[in-house]
Amino acid sequence: MIVWINGAFGAGKTTAAFELHRRLPGSFVFDPEEAGFFIRARLPKHLRGDDFQDYPMWRSINREMLAYLDANHAGPIIVPMTVVNERYMDELVGALRTSGVRVDHYALTASRETLLRRLRSRWESERSWAARQIDRCLAGLSKEAFDVRIQTDGLNAGQVVARIAESSGLALAPDPRGTIKRGWDRLRTKAGHIRLGR
Repeated sequence: MIVWINGAFGAGKTTAAFELHRRLPGSFVFDPEEAGFFIRARLPKHLRGDDFQDYPMWRSINREMLAYLDANHAGPIIVPMTVVNERYMDELVGALRTSGVRVDHYALTASRETLLRRLRSRWESERSWAARQIDRCLAGLSKEAFDVRIQTDGLNAGQVVARIAESSGLALAPDPRGTIKRGWDRLRTKAGHIRLGR
């Protein structure tokens, strides 16, 4: 099965994904952004757009990769990725579901103020690419196609993960880490996924 964690930038997708991964033995985190970086690096400058999701091959590559992983990997596949275009979502999640793949999709939401505060905590200003996408993401995620939402204002990563696991029927392994170790792990995850200039 695939657990797709969607949401605006700063909603906590990556943190939740890696927390879920730590608590689900045999799970695998798949990052669709990597295909976008690969495509962009191999195109001449005049063909590079602002958003690699607009490349049809980005959507097809990720769809094929996820279908392959689902067929060949026994554990859950966790996908932290913002997709707010309904057509693109249908080409990815919709197509996978049509082919028989179970995809549980969750949209993490938060207020604009919370998202900006979280972005600042990872050293991104209000003029950063991610911050400039907030309104577009919030508008997109309010549509019917993104109807399984988790409001994350006031929730910590553990609480978000618990809600996802319960909704998907996943049994979480106990978390033996103390508060300091959990905080350190989350800080490392956040620092390791900072995208400068996207």
